[in-house]
Amino acid sequence: MLTATDHETAIETPHVETWQPRIIAFLCNWCSYTGADLAGISRIQWDPSVSIVRVMCSGRMDPTFVVKAYRLGADGVIISGCHPGDCHYQEGNYKALRRVHLLKRLLIGFGIDPERLRLVWVSASEGDQWAETANDMAREIRDLGPLRLPT
Repeated sequence: MLTATDHETAIETPHVETWQPRIIAFLCNWCSYTGADLAGISRIQWDPSVSIVRVMCSGRMDPTFVVKAYRLGADGVIISGCHPGDCHYQEGNYKALRRVHLLKRLLIGFGIDPERLRLVWVSASEGDQWAETANDMAREIRDLGPLRLPT
């Protein structure tokens, strides 16, 4: 039973929420998204702070999608596609690789740690690897803390 002083203390003490990262994962339709689906079907747990956005190909990822994700509050971004040589669109993953290298340099210019962007290759049969990637990214972002964009 709460006493009057307990009730007063509860009112005076602000509720402090623990920060949880927001990670956006752009997954290619043909491999990575199917790998994440396999992880779900197999009941392999991954960090709930990772939200998935399906794209047709990792090579289709416009760099503005990544910048917009950060601008809208993401603390980290994962781009995942088919393994090199296995792209449904033949060379989309190579295009993604080139874009991510340039994006990381751009992020440094914006004052964003390039470790907040990760490119990984996950096939449709690698649900366990998808879960490991998501969990590893969430751990790393928790270590880095919330993204505070320069104003």
